[in-house]
Amino acid sequence: VKEFDASLILLGLANSRFADAAADAGIRFASEVFADRAYEDDGSLVARGKPGAVITDEDEAVSRVIGMVKNGTVESINGKTIELKPDSICLHGDGVKAVEFARRIKSELMANGIETAPLAQII
Repeated sequence: VKEFDASLILLGLANSRFADAAADAGIRFASEVFADRAYEDDGSLVARGKPGAVITDEDEAVSRVIGMVKNGTVESINGKTIELKPDSICLHGDGVKAVEFARRIKSELMANGIETAPLAQII
């Protein structure tokens, strides 16, 4: 990434080794959190083949996003509190209601006094 364009921002899973690798290489890094995925106790994503890996309840997903942004934490699939730093929120665009879900997340962020901005302005 650095050799291609040092101004690029590497986007990767929050609390992953990507953050350390980016720091070691002198690359800007943005931590990505997932609106509709469950987390393991170590902060990794629950494998899609496991029950509960994908959060289908929109209210729950939105609540989790607000908690991640406001508190810097998310509850793992086993109930453990995981600390993370959300710079970017990923939601899967292949869902039937993906656009409406994205609008709702943005609306809820704004209602909670949380501004959105391009990554280049915050990283």
